[in-house]
Amino acid sequence: MDGVDESKRATLKRFAALGAVSPLARLADDGGESDARDAILGYLSTTPGAHFSKLRDDLRLGTGEAQHHLRRLEREEAVESVKDGDYRRYFPAGEFSAFERRAVGYLRRDTPRGMVLALLRDPDATATELADRLDVSRSTVSKYAGQLETAGLLSRADGYALVEPERLLTLVVRYAESFGPEAAALADDAADLVRYDP
Repeated sequence: MDGVDESKRATLKRFAALGAVSPLARLADDGGESDARDAILGYLSTTPGAHFSKLRDDLRLGTGEAQHHLRRLEREEAVESVKDGDYRRYFPAGEFSAFERRAVGYLRRDTPRGMVLALLRDPDATATELADRLDVSRSTVSKYAGQLETAGLLSRADGYALVEPERLLTLVVRYAESFGPEAAALADDAADLVRYDP
């Protein structure tokens, strides 16, 4: 078949398999368009909070094609999106609270994710320790700490303390692979990080 991108087809089929088993899957004959929509649903089930360009590139969709399917999925209330700074992030509809959407958005950014992961491992880490661990300046840590505080994910009242660390850890563990190797390593150690205090 001339003009068929087999690599794109394989990528769509892989994520469409996930989307097809989603409770949001549609059983309709739509001229093959459901493969792309099922792929988007499957992708978002494993990579919630992905921004438009990442979703488009990872699924090997054209810009117009991705826009068309995302608009349709939003109209069908299968997908929802939120503005996050310069990005629009996409989520399976109705599955994430506002806190979780904000948290996932920050977990998709390198330095804030590094700060959250470091504070999950060591809740007493100082700004200087975070800067050293992440190989960034203290001013960079301070800048992102302010953003995390404004987003309701961090308190700076007495050092740095994560707000709802259990929920943050749950998100990291559930979607670790999509957040990268540091998150996956933390997920592997998650049982040791949970403190049970009846």
